Amino acid sequence: MSDRVPGRSLAWSEEFDGDAGAPPDPRNWQLETGGGGWGNQELQYYTGGTENASLDGAGHLAIVVRQPDPVARKDRYGGYAYTSARLISKGRVALRYGLVEARIQIPDGRGIWPAFWMLGQDIDEAGWPQCGEVDIMEILGQDPAVLHATAHGPGYSGAAGVHSSHRARTSLAGGFHVYAVAWEPGRIRWYLDGEMYASAARRDVRRKPWVFDHDFFLVINVAVGGTFPGNPDRSLAFPRTMLVDYVRHYTAPAPG
Repeated sequence: MSDRVPGRSLAWSEEFDGDAGAPPDPRNWQLETGGGGWGNQELQYYTGGTENASLDGAGHLAIVVRQPDPVARKDRYGGYAYTSARLISKGRVALRYGLVEARIQIPDGRGIWPAFWMLGQDIDEAGWPQCGEVDIMEILGQDPAVLHATAHGPGYSGAAGVHSSHRARTSLAGGFHVYAVAWEPGRIRWYLDGEMYASAARRDVRRKPWVFDHDFFLVINVAVGGTFPGNPDRSLAFPRTMLVDYVRHYTAPAPG
């Protein structure tokens, strides 16, 4: 895809160029670590090394979900049955408005939960969901043709978030697709491969606060199990890999 979008200019990008096995660029990303269920009773332990997040040498970030052996599970991963990675740009790259997109090939399989999303930069001070959350792409591995888009804020979080789902013509795990939001004051629109399929606006939250008019940071991760996707069954083979070709941020369109 071209790095030019009509009416916009490229403000920042991560192209994941580098040697195979190299870690993601620490100038843009930090790796969150640990288990604890992450608020959703998830089953993975996020690691901070290249065993779960590294460049593949072909211009992609590879997030690899693994099933460690019982000894490693007990000794290194707190008893968690799976390992994965969660990258955040907090403290490194902050965005406000414009077009935010990533080209991703998702993994499928029951209980696999790939996501590309944003959280308010003020999460440490304001807490969640007061900081705001924008789920640009969430997909349940057992139904990989359905794309979920959600905005979470105070009084409309979790299952009560401003949510839309979209069924693609075929499985989104079959190749790369571009997931994006066009973000402006008071309004967010979601896109799949350049086609808009959902929107949220200040009026949709009624008298509740609209908490999306400040800086946000990016999150890319693959979770396993939990309250949203359910848990994998024994038939699912590991590893499962998500490839990210690029992440780009374009400025808001020029006026007029």
